[in-house]
Amino acid sequence: MELVTIEIAEKVAKISLNNGKVNAISHQVLEELNAALDQAEEAKAVVILSGKEGILSGGYDLKTMQKSMKDAMALVTEGSKFTRRMMSFPFPIIVACTGHAVAKGAFILLSADYRIGIEGPFKVGLNEVAIGMTMHHAGIEMARNRMPANYFNRSVFNAEMFGPEDAVLAGFFDQIVEADQLMATAEKVATQMKTLNMRAHHGTKIKARQAYLENMDKAIEIDSTSSL
Repeated sequence: MELVTIEIAEKVAKISLNNGKVNAISHQVLEELNAALDQAEEAKAVVILSGKEGILSGGYDLKTMQKSMKDAMALVTEGSKFTRRMMSFPFPIIVACTGHAVAKGAFILLSADYRIGIEGPFKVGLNEVAIGMTMHHAGIEMARNRMPANYFNRSVFNAEMFGPEDAVLAGFFDQIVEADQLMATAEKVATQMKTLNMRAHHGTKIKARQAYLENMDKAIEIDSTSSL
């Protein structure tokens, strides 16, 4: 794989994304992320997903998004399928957010089981409305599922961006730490999660998220035939 790396040891799969200045999410990135999850699932490993220094992801690849409406929606649909997979993954997924997380980067946070951010001048949020995109149905479902109502309105309708501390309140992070403690903290959380009964973890996750996953499937189908 060229843009995504994976290391698996002691039932922990560390997956890292490195694709240009803003860690753009492209078809190739999604293909490689899914391949990495395949490996993690086969190894029955807890996942730690991270970006590169300063950024998790700034969102979808602009070249594809600006090519045509058909191309844009095809990428958005594939991205929604990936985050839907995250929400139903058989093993815990931890995101170690290495900085900014915007648009699809923020949706990745909303789709993980545990999210760790870092202190610093970083922004997290959904900027679709600010850049002229009507929020897609799957995006609305992801945000509604994890965000308190008042922050949902501020984020989805008003494209408000949040610093790390406010991003905890908004539902994007579970905790924030100093940058040099990010991976150590993620590894500590992974160690705790390895003690879970994974059959019970997955069964409970699916049961609790059943309505959400059904709504996501419907939303992805609608998005695949609509325009932004």
